[in-house]
Amino acid sequence: MPDYKKMYALLCAAASDALDSLPDIPENRSGRELLQRALYEAEDMYLDAQD
Repeated sequence: MPDYKKMYALLCAAASDALDSLPDIPENRSGRELLQRALYEAEDMYLDAQD
């Protein structure tokens, strides 16, 4: 059976690292916001599934 918890942690850590590496300039704002929103949504879904 796949280890979804481990896969989730790996993906979220990589996305967070990618966000940190992007300069905070206007050209990156839209992409940063999309990725950050997806991270928050994934976290909410993961936590809801734990209940």
